[in-house]
Amino acid sequence: MTTVLKVNINDISPQFFQDLKDKFGKSAQVEIRVDEQKHGEGLLSDEQFWAIIALLDWSKKNQSDITAPAVAALSKMPMSSIYLFQDKLSEKLYQLDTRAHGNGYLSKQDDGYLSVDDFLYVRCAVVAEGKAYYEQILNNPAELPVDIDFEHLLSLADEAYKLKTGKEFNYFPIFNYETHSNTEGWKA
Repeated sequence: MTTVLKVNINDISPQFFQDLKDKFGKSAQVEIRVDEQKHGEGLLSDEQFWAIIALLDWSKKNQSDITAPAVAALSKMPMSSIYLFQDKLSEKLYQLDTRAHGNGYLSKQDDGYLSVDDFLYVRCAVVAEGKAYYEQILNNPAELPVDIDFEHLLSLADEAYKLKTGKEFNYFPIFNYETHSNTEGWKA
């Protein structure tokens, strides 16, 4: 049986978790959700997301070097901003995961094959190019390029978290950005 507890974040403390262990046992699993209506409100705006993306240094060749300034800036922000950055990135990738964008991609492929990984990395490159280009491709799926990719964008929040905490980032964003996850977007 699942027990649902609604708790104000201000009431969460080490004692709260100890009480849960005492009541449910040490092997019980706890899932923490943030109400979507309030999720990230006022913590990381869309403008701040795009400002971090704008820090990508395209004068560099190595993808880690390209993202380094953005990683450094994000790591100096509150911890919640790192999570929210990953959520916003996942949302933007999800919005580009549609049949129309897939068809735009396929129309430029000689073999007519949609590689789910390559399609994801092209969507990453579209986001990495900045807000104006992202919106252009979002609204004009046939213009989706096939000659660019930027897989390393997926690691930006991970690296910022590690730089800030020294620990691995273990977070599943709100949107699943893997190819074909946007089931509404892939409907015929």
